[in-house]
Amino acid sequence: MEQALVTIPAQTALQAFTTDRAIDPFLAKVREQIDGFTADVSTPKGRKEIASFAFRIAQTKARLEDVGKALADEQKAIPKKIDASRKLVRDTLDGWRDEVRAPLTRWEEAEAARVAGHRASIASVAQAATPHATVALTREAIAEVEAFVIGPACQEFEAEYARTKDETLRSLRAQVVDLERREAEQVELVRLRAEADAQAASERDERIRAEAAEAERTKAARAAEEERLRVEREAEAERARVEAAAKAERDAAERRERALQQEAEDARRRAAEAERQAAETERRLRDEAEAKARQEAAAAAAREANKRRCARINNEAVAALVAGGVDPENARAAIVLIARRAVPLVTIQY
Repeated sequence: MEQALVTIPAQTALQAFTTDRAIDPFLAKVREQIDGFTADVSTPKGRKEIASFAFRIAQTKARLEDVGKALADEQKAIPKKIDASRKLVRDTLDGWRDEVRAPLTRWEEAEAARVAGHRASIASVAQAATPHATVALTREAIAEVEAFVIGPACQEFEAEYARTKDETLRSLRAQVVDLERREAEQVELVRLRAEADAQAASERDERIRAEAAEAERTKAARAAEEERLRVEREAEAERARVEAAAKAERDAAERRERALQQEAEDARRRAAEAERQAAETERRLRDEAEAKARQEAAAAAAREANKRRCARINNEAVAALVAGGVDPENARAAIVLIARRAVPLVTIQY
């Protein structure tokens, strides 16, 4: 089995891992062995030795890490042990404290209950002063408060009991006075309301009779007014009928007048249109005659100019023949024949 290159004794492991640079000598021993190691990589034996030595370095690393991890785990367990001891101390001393203080605690709880009982009893006496709905209920409350005995059982709260009882009785008696006054006022209010209702009923009956009489008068006045309005409406309707008939007659006369005016206007327009058309026809015929005359004059002028041009060309041709030795008469005769196209294959270019 391969061995690690270096080991750390258990008794010095904590110092080696916790003291600054204390691990360096162990690493130096490994370095020393690495520097002294030689092997021929070209031979199987040398390669095996290299692999074996590298594995021993890895084993050394694992062994040293295991030692450090074990130390770390051991150190991590220390706070848990300390916390367990602290809890044991805390729980034990809390229990002993409660054990020693138990009689005082029981006395304090009993005292608090005793004081709370007196406070509740005093509050119940004061609660009796709550307003009641009737005088009878209020007197019953007064009797209950008066029956409450104040004595040694009240202990140090006797004065407070007495003060609360007196204040409650004063409040309840004042309530009796106030309720009696209110009940008297209520009785008076009922009486006054009955009188007011009777008066209101009488006034209502009187008002109903007056309203009936007024309604009858109003009905008669309305009937008279309706009759007057009917007569006025009939008269107004008659006036409207007469005015409508007169207006219809006026409208008919106006329509007849407008129709006659329209007929006269239409006749005037027709006459004007006929006159315009006649003038238009006369002007068109005159323009056509003038245009025809201009065309005929232009044609005559063109014929005359062409005649002169042809005569000039013929004279020039005759002069050319004469200049060539042809007798003038014969030359003129020849040009005439050529101009008449009597000579085949010969033309004059005009």
